[in-house]
Amino acid sequence: SINGSHVVAGEKFVFAMPEVGIGFFPDVGGTYFLPRIPGEIGAYFALTGERMKQGDALSTGLATHAMASDRFGEVLDALCGRETVDLVLEGFADVATQPASVTARRAAIDACFRHDTVEAVMEALAAAEAAGDEWCGQTLRTMMTKSPTSMKIALAQVRAGRAMEFEAAMTTEFRIVSRICHGHDFYEGVRAVIIDKDNTPRWSPATLKEVTPAMVEAHFAPLGTGELVPPVPIRS
Repeated sequence: SINGSHVVAGEKFVFAMPEVGIGFFPDVGGTYFLPRIPGEIGAYFALTGERMKQGDALSTGLATHAMASDRFGEVLDALCGRETVDLVLEGFADVATQPASVTARRAAIDACFRHDTVEAVMEALAAAEAAGDEWCGQTLRTMMTKSPTSMKIALAQVRAGRAMEFEAAMTTEFRIVSRICHGHDFYEGVRAVIIDKDNTPRWSPATLKEVTPAMVEAHFAPLGTGELVPPVPIRS
């Protein structure tokens, strides 16, 4: 629904793009909408997989309206009437929203996530922690658990997506998924988080240094003739 014209957030709203934690990448239009979040908040979500709630959704523009979730049934009924969508949603709007916890960190996020390499982002977070910002230190440690390959792809997505229209962004994501399914980390991430639930993925490559620019760029290249990905069985 994030790609819709009207996004309604109740008080239970939670948003995250956690794909780097399972060796995947921010899909479903992330290439398009993440770079359009103010500042570097999109890069922050892409690289950390952290969550935002209702207040942050409104302050970043990811949600257009807020209302009490126990009124959703009334809203659906009203949308079947003669009033426009905008008038209906404005009539149910609730100004009592959850606080904006992520956007309260906007200055630190913009300072640390403005860089064009994951290594530089992590160095900036480490420097901020050394200067006394514990939140940046926790963010750094969160990133250290993610797939190095996925993080580099995700940051490249966010940077490239700034200049893309929606259709081009979706074409790019199809190219990426057509390559990532041939790799190692997606299957290992699913194993560690969903199947075995040991939460100790063994990423390959295991370090950022081993993930070269050429390896990242290969995920974005146009598909060759007949390069559609065949089904890959996942071991039980």
